[in-house]
Amino acid sequence: MRIKRSMARRAVAVLGALALAGGVAACGSSDNNSSAGSKPGKLDGVGPITLATGKDTTGTLNSILDEWNKAHPDQKVTLTELPEDADQQLQQMVQNAKTKSDAFTVLNLDVVWTSEFAANGWVEQLPEDQFPMDRYLPPVIKTAQYFKKLYAAPYASDGGMLYSRSDLLKQAGIAKPPTTWAEMTADCKKVLKLPAGKGMSCYGGQLDKYEGLTVNFSEAVNSAGGQVVGSDGKPNVNTPDAKKGLDFLVNGVKDGTIPKDALTWKEEESRRGFEGGHVVFLRNWPYIYALMGDKKDSANKVAGKYEVSPLPGLSGIGKSSLGGHNLAISKFGKNKKTALDFIKWFTSEKNERVWLTKNSQAPVYGSLYDDPALQKQFPYLPTLKKSIENAEPRPAIVNYGDATAAIEEQAYAAISGSKTSDQALKDLQANLAKIVKNQ
Repeated sequence: MRIKRSMARRAVAVLGALALAGGVAACGSSDNNSSAGSKPGKLDGVGPITLATGKDTTGTLNSILDEWNKAHPDQKVTLTELPEDADQQLQQMVQNAKTKSDAFTVLNLDVVWTSEFAANGWVEQLPEDQFPMDRYLPPVIKTAQYFKKLYAAPYASDGGMLYSRSDLLKQAGIAKPPTTWAEMTADCKKVLKLPAGKGMSCYGGQLDKYEGLTVNFSEAVNSAGGQVVGSDGKPNVNTPDAKKGLDFLVNGVKDGTIPKDALTWKEEESRRGFEGGHVVFLRNWPYIYALMGDKKDSANKVAGKYEVSPLPGLSGIGKSSLGGHNLAISKFGKNKKTALDFIKWFTSEKNERVWLTKNSQAPVYGSLYDDPALQKQFPYLPTLKKSIENAEPRPAIVNYGDATAAIEEQAYAAISGSKTSDQALKDLQANLAKIVKNQ
């Protein structure tokens, strides 16, 4: 199940980033504090359940559910497909929770939604001793916790990677992908001098005004040694290091290193830009790896001609933003024992292998990244594992929805040229400080 990563989160303020930091901030409500000391409730009830998730665009999900349903005829899972757009998914899940509807049993939550649902008492705390906590990648565990208690099961992870035109790098005499922005720019200049590089730009990402811009901006800032929000939960974005990160994007658009079209790119538009031969390098998620291997697609100019590496940074390998999804049990759903059993089965290592092999979905089990057979099929796995292990959570602000909207507004203003980097960061610092003060 590949959920479209249009990840706009502004419909509802998301408390998620706090959980990504381990739930250590003491700025929650009294409900939050009671959650911190609570124990998992008894999950009773056996019978039919529903799985609420974004639209399945892979064609794989129903076959997985069929396997469960054949083995559990009295505990069948009904798929409830929500819209492909993540904003609308979140809105429907929140509405369902606020009305205490039992229409949804198991919820497929983006990692930045988990703690909002936990803090509001919309999902059940899960028994950690029934999940293989020691086999998960450490960063993905934090995304499923709120105040260090487990409220969801890690289901899919995500880390940004650099896609490179390996064929053109080879033609230009470049032996390996770049590890710094300066190396990437220098490599591009060599490639663009080739006949095959005529008309191309250097680098593309997701710079449209939506959640992907928050991801790309945060990655640039973190990869330059800066931070958007400090470990104390206070904004710290108006700094020289943060400016270096933002200026990587601003100057890239200004000098043509980044095509202006990238200001309208989300994940899929940027993938098509790379496939169409418009950029030498692309920042994107692992799900596109398998999609770009389709040699039957006449519009695809890169099949068999690309490789992946860690994101570059200012002075060395950069830092990805952490993505992914978790499965939770609705507080208001029926047959919660079945729901727990289903989640344990659905997120098992066996099924994680299926998702990886069929959809190049990033698994949550460290062992799958180290499997020689899987590495042969997906050479990027060691790179992806490193990306996830070194990834940074998105800014740790309780009112995450307001924060990401402010980031998108100011980052886009700077990248599009309507504000200077200095002014954008100054305004962003003030906006984030106001959001934190009012949380």
